[in-house]
Amino acid sequence: MKIFRRKPPAPPAIPAVRVLMVCMGNICRSPMAEGLLRQRAAERRLAVPVEIDSAGTHSYHEGAPPDPRAQAAALRRGIDVSRLRARRVVPSDFERFDLLLAMDDDNYSALLEQAGDLHQHKIRLLLEFAAPGLAGDATRRNVPDPYYGGTLGFERVLDLVEEAMAGLLDEVERIAARRPTEGESTTG
Repeated sequence: MKIFRRKPPAPPAIPAVRVLMVCMGNICRSPMAEGLLRQRAAERRLAVPVEIDSAGTHSYHEGAPPDPRAQAAALRRGIDVSRLRARRVVPSDFERFDLLLAMDDDNYSALLEQAGDLHQHKIRLLLEFAAPGLAGDATRRNVPDPYYGGTLGFERVLDLVEEAMAGLLDEVERIAARRPTEGESTTG
């Protein structure tokens, strides 16, 4: 005789929070930020799934791996970004991602121009999520582009990006808490 038991219902699926890191060419700042966020999200063991990607506002390097200096700086911190490939922000990114995080004011403005009114609230500067002392310093709103400098510039980028990680992960959790789970009605 075979006994059939009902399985307890699976917990409702939590929709992923999607984060896009954005710089100009997607070979320095944004891939390092993508790698660091992936690492910090895994370490924090979030209860919500997070999808992380990066892109550039320009297509100068489309299809290229991150700059070797960016790869080396990230690898020194245990982050492998060598498999990432540069891509340009596309219109569907504004629909798909919950947060589009610009590394600096120029890329922030470029994203706002492309987004249209419906998605502008998703566009923020990454350093808005940094600790108040850092974020309150107007000269440190931007993650500087290290492309034309030396290796120390890449380390500085990672230091600044690191400052924003805890606040950004808190925001990811807030976004997840505000949305219904899959299958849950959004109407009363």
